Amino acid sequence: MQRRFRQVCSALKEQSHVRYAKIASAGGYSNMNTMMIKATTPDDVPIQDKYIEYFLTLFSLSPSSCHSFAITFTRRFGTTRSWRVALKCLILLHRLLRSVPGNSPLSEQLLWIRSNGLISLHPCHFRDTCSSSSHSYTNFIRSYAHLLDVMLDSTDFEDQQQEQVLELLPQLQSVIDRAMDCFPVGLAAQSFMVQSAMKLIIRDNFVCYTRFRKEMAAVLDNLLQMPYRSCIAAFNIYKKASVQSNQLYEFHEWCRAKGLCGSYEYPLVDPIPHIQIKALETFLSGMWELTEDEEEEKPLIDVEDDQVSWETLLETSVTFPHQNDMMSSFFFSSGHGHEDEQAAASAYNPFYQPNEHCGSFPRNPSYPWGL
Repeated sequence: MQRRFRQVCSALKEQSHVRYAKIASAGGYSNMNTMMIKATTPDDVPIQDKYIEYFLTLFSLSPSSCHSFAITFTRRFGTTRSWRVALKCLILLHRLLRSVPGNSPLSEQLLWIRSNGLISLHPCHFRDTCSSSSHSYTNFIRSYAHLLDVMLDSTDFEDQQQEQVLELLPQLQSVIDRAMDCFPVGLAAQSFMVQSAMKLIIRDNFVCYTRFRKEMAAVLDNLLQMPYRSCIAAFNIYKKASVQSNQLYEFHEWCRAKGLCGSYEYPLVDPIPHIQIKALETFLSGMWELTEDEEEEKPLIDVEDDQVSWETLLETSVTFPHQNDMMSSFFFSSGHGHEDEQAAASAYNPFYQPNEHCGSFPRNPSYPWGL
C-alpha cells in the first residue's frame, strides 16, 4: 500500500509539472524550465523533434544559454522519480550531444556542473517509484547515464598525434563497454521508450567501433616504429579488443534479434583469435630483446627504409634463435596442404586474415568499412 501511494504521488507531481508548463507557455512565459518539462513528459510518446531544434537554435544564438540548460537538466533529472521522465532527460541530452561539437559550450558547462558535484551521472542515484517493475527500469536508467558520463569525457579523433591516439583508443573501448552495459531486461526490454533509446545507443556504438577499428589498424601498421612503451600500450589495447570483439558480437546479435536498427547497419565485427595475441606477444618480447638498447624512447626496430612493412620484418624474424619451441612449430610446419599453410600464417603473422573468414562472425558486405 505504501509503495502504491508513492507511485500515485510521483505521478501526480509529474502531471502537475506538465500542466504548469502548458499554462506558462500559453501565457507567454515560456523559458528553459518550461521547455524542459514539456520535452520530458511522463508518457510513452517520443521526444518531438521541435524541442531538439529549439534547444539547438537557442545554443547557436546564445552560447550562454548552455549554462541555463545544464542547470535545468540537472534539476529535472535529479529530482524525478519517474523512469519515463528520467529516460527522456537522457535521450534529450544524448541527442543534443550528438548534434554539437565535442568542445561546444554545452559539453563544457555539463563538465563544469559535474566537477562541482551538482550532477552525478555516475554513480547515478536515480530510483524509479512510478512503476511496478522499478528494478529493471532503474538499472537501465543508471547504465544509460553511465554511458553519457563516459561520452562527456571522450574527445574527437580528428588530427590526433600517435601518442594521443594511444590515449584515446581506451576511451573508445570504454564507450563500447558502457554501451553493452545498457542491456535492458524484464519489462524494460519490452518498453517502446527503452527500445528507442537503445537505437540511439546502438547507432553511436556502430560509429564508435568503426572509428576504433580504423584507428587501431593505423596503430598496428606503425607498431614496430613505436617506442617500447607505446608499443606495449598498443599491444594491451589490441589484447583487450580481442576479448571485447566477442562480447560486442553477442551484443549485436541480441540487438539484431530484437529488430533494433536494420540488419544492413551493423558493422562487421572481426574476431581476434587468441593465438594471434600469443604470437604477437612472443614476437614483441623477442624483438625487444634483440635491440639490446635500454633507451625506451627509441623505436622498437630502426628501419632505414620507411617502406619496409612489418610483414617483411616478421618473415625475417623466423630465423632468429630466440623464438620458442611453440612458435617454431608454427613457423616450420611440416604440412604442405592449404589448411596447414593458413594455420602457419596465422601464428607467423599476428594480423594475417585468410580468404575464408575465420571464426563464427559473418561478413556484412552491405556495410563498407570506414566512415
